[in-house]
Amino acid sequence: MEIKEMLYEGKAKRVYATENPEVLLVDYKDDATAFNGLKKGTISGKGAINNRVTNYMMKILEQKGVPTHFVEELSERRTLVKKVSIVPLEVIIRNISAGSFAKRYGVEEGIAFDEPTIEFSYKNDDLGDPLINSYHAIALKLATKEEIETIKNMAFKVNEVMKAYFKELNVDLVDFKLEFGRLTDGTIVLADEISPDTCRFWDSETHEKLDKDRFRRDLGNVEDAYKEMMKRILGE
Repeated sequence: MEIKEMLYEGKAKRVYATENPEVLLVDYKDDATAFNGLKKGTISGKGAINNRVTNYMMKILEQKGVPTHFVEELSERRTLVKKVSIVPLEVIIRNISAGSFAKRYGVEEGIAFDEPTIEFSYKNDDLGDPLINSYHAIALKLATKEEIETIKNMAFKVNEVMKAYFKELNVDLVDFKLEFGRLTDGTIVLADEISPDTCRFWDSETHEKLDKDRFRRDLGNVEDAYKEMMKRILGE
């Protein structure tokens, strides 16, 4: 596969065009950011871990009927994906109170919800990714009513599959962020990544944090937490 020009460089990934206009190459970086880019750093080996974990989870989700943008893993850090136009909504599913939810509503972390919650934020760095509801998203023409319904159903399905999967690994899936994209024919598919960068993972017994919160909160052992999650998921 011939790699052409770089189309985009974000906080965690670079995206390149390929000889196939419908396929892009994603190259994962070790750069880490938090709080909308206010905190910056590097997590050694993160790019390879996030790439491999994402691809593994995408394959599991595909088997369970969730369409994704995954095509083929090329190397530790590089993966081919279907070209999508990203729906500018971050979709957050929460099973347990933590992070901004706990802070925003003045509750302690660790409260297990009777059923999962969903929230949307407008994917816009300049505005600080503000929370919005589905009516706002439709008014801003970020997505249609039908697309939002599809996205919600897919997000809850992802949660159902992943929650059960991680429980087997002795990990509680606290919350996570998803992004979706449109293929050229308008089909909505799961895009971006599923990794310790985008999910909160707690050890089911010790409640030890095995995700990016270790970086956000200066808890130390960030690399070890990422490696531990890769070990549990990939068995290595």
